Amino acid sequence: MLDVKFIYENRELVKSAIQNKGEKRADVDVICSLYDRKKELQFRTDNLRQELNASSKDVAKIKRAGGEDKQLIEKNRRIGNEIKTLEEETRTIEAQLAGLLAWVPNVPAADVPIGRDASDNKNVKQCGEHRNFSFPPKPHWDIAAELDIIDFERAPKLSGSNFLLFKGAGARLERALINFMLDLHTKKHGYTEISPPYLAGRQAMFGTGQLPKLEEDMYHLKDDDLFLIPTAEVPVTNIHSGEVLKYDELPKYYTAYTACFRREAGAYGKDTRGLLRVHQFDKVELVKFVHPDTSFDEIEKLLANAEEVLQLLELEYRVVMLSTGDMSFASAKTYDIDAFAPGVDKWLEVSSCSNFTDFQARRMNCRFRDKDGKVKFVHTLNGSGIALPRTVIALLENYQQADGSVGVPKVLQPYMDGLEVIKK
Repeated sequence: MLDVKFIYENRELVKSAIQNKGEKRADVDVICSLYDRKKELQFRTDNLRQELNASSKDVAKIKRAGGEDKQLIEKNRRIGNEIKTLEEETRTIEAQLAGLLAWVPNVPAADVPIGRDASDNKNVKQCGEHRNFSFPPKPHWDIAAELDIIDFERAPKLSGSNFLLFKGAGARLERALINFMLDLHTKKHGYTEISPPYLAGRQAMFGTGQLPKLEEDMYHLKDDDLFLIPTAEVPVTNIHSGEVLKYDELPKYYTAYTACFRREAGAYGKDTRGLLRVHQFDKVELVKFVHPDTSFDEIEKLLANAEEVLQLLELEYRVVMLSTGDMSFASAKTYDIDAFAPGVDKWLEVSSCSNFTDFQARRMNCRFRDKDGKVKFVHTLNGSGIALPRTVIALLENYQQADGSVGVPKVLQPYMDGLEVIKK
């Protein structure tokens, strides 16, 4: 959430951000008008309080002298009633402002490309080359079915379409990936491992920016008003909601494995085959709480941490900086990492790394006391470190062999009891 004073003082900048992000429900002019009225009410209320305080002292003096001034008492009563009326209107305006501010997106960083959609994203770098095959590479659904490591036929009868059932070496491969990534991020990159709940309350979802905009894309338990988490970002980032951290506690780095759940209500019919688009998937998440002065350096480190996963898996990948039209509502700057999958001949997003500046922190009221003693909002970041199952797609399609088997990346072999090849 943006500070209303910041919006008021930078209305043209915020209007540009709204337009460039393609948001339609945010109205800066109405927000500024309400803010003006709130300031008027506050000014009038403060003056009346001063008048009432002075008059009350006069009444007290008269009473101490044994007298009574009924006109002055009546005046004070009228002033008190007017103050109550003004305070009620102020509360109404504050509620209206809160509702409007919830729909104002974060302002993109100055170096973020302005664009309407993914076609305007900026390619930052590409690592690795397309693998050379002596045979036509198969798509992952054929590979997985022939190896009997994913059951595409039985999964739908359990939960419906676009859910997965890994089995045998497929389930082991998923578990190996998760353990490998958690070990990498905790032992080498300095993250603290978290095992959070998979259900989050409405305030937690609001805090990270999923609500109110994305509510239709979430699985909601109406009786409890809880949501299945779309990403571990939600519970992990909210760990310090409502807290004031110490200066020397920053930066804080957390990593967590969770299942993630997304209805993707607006995406039905898109990439429905295989593992390309599913409603439940596994992911290792990276979350940072950092000093505002360092957050744009921290996103580069976060990106490097996620990239190392692909490097160690020896997968070809590219990094793109998202344009304003493709980035999230809450983000100020986002990099995506795409792995190349030769069987489907596509670049597949396996990680998204974002700096939210103080946008989420304001919604969560997460602050820190700086070394000068002032209390300020932290900056939050998060990134996939990395997401499955699209990583599984890239592994199966890049490591497939002519006989139908699939090689296991060297870095994963210790997590699979030394298994080097997945065979029929």
